[in-house]
Amino acid sequence: MKVTVLVDNNDGEGLKGEWGLSFYIEYADKTVLLDAGLSPLFAVNAEKMGIDLNKVDLAVLSHAHDDHANGLDRFFELNDHAKLYVAQGCDENCYDRHGLRFKYAGVPRGIMTRHADRIVKADPDMKVADGVRLLAHSTPGLEKLGRMEKMYLRQGFMRYIPDDFRHEHSLVFEMGDGVVVFNSCSHAGADNIINEVMQAYPGKRIIAMIGGFHLFNKSDDYVRAFARRVGDTGVEAVYTGHCTGQKAWDLMHDELGDKVHALKTGLVFEL
Repeated sequence: MKVTVLVDNNDGEGLKGEWGLSFYIEYADKTVLLDAGLSPLFAVNAEKMGIDLNKVDLAVLSHAHDDHANGLDRFFELNDHAKLYVAQGCDENCYDRHGLRFKYAGVPRGIMTRHADRIVKADPDMKVADGVRLLAHSTPGLEKLGRMEKMYLRQGFMRYIPDDFRHEHSLVFEMGDGVVVFNSCSHAGADNIINEVMQAYPGKRIIAMIGGFHLFNKSDDYVRAFARRVGDTGVEAVYTGHCTGQKAWDLMHDELGDKVHALKTGLVFEL
């Protein structure tokens, strides 16, 4: 498996970053796009790196937030065939709470109908290619995390409920006796997500957990406790960036050592 980071918060050599995330993944005979960042910048970087997005076989949206979905219209312009798999709960209803106000933070307005022929709402547990699987969250009580993050789902007219991340799913690749897990923001908690995958793949090694961990707004004590929980899962490697934040990355590295690797725009690595 070869992974290329098309965009991350951190700039790469000759490549600009932004608050967003996009991965180009080469696995067996398939190429997979995971997320499309906050803007078409992911496609600009792909072109600079010699990556033809029209050769993507399938695309996945990790969750329904704008910093992962806003580049999708550009992807559909560049690729005329790949299906985009979104979680069952993906809709145009994600909001951030700012005091008494709610600000839209979801997928581009109208995209679900504009590209309806290309979008597939994935089952909670769905095989999308040989060795490639999408898993919705099975951890209960995630609305508590949504309330803590001030993230909400709009239901009906002016009714908002704490986000339970029904619009987020994990992308899992089988690698021999182990699996590699991608979850671009890990709102359900990377430790919870690893445990969800372990239940779905009993006896398999967790070779790597890859994505943002949404720790940029957390206290040092919270991050250290989180890192220890991640370490306790037995995961062999962690690749993280985007919403993790540099301070939290440093603390995780302090707790877990060289098991933790930093994402940045243009990074290429193999597993």
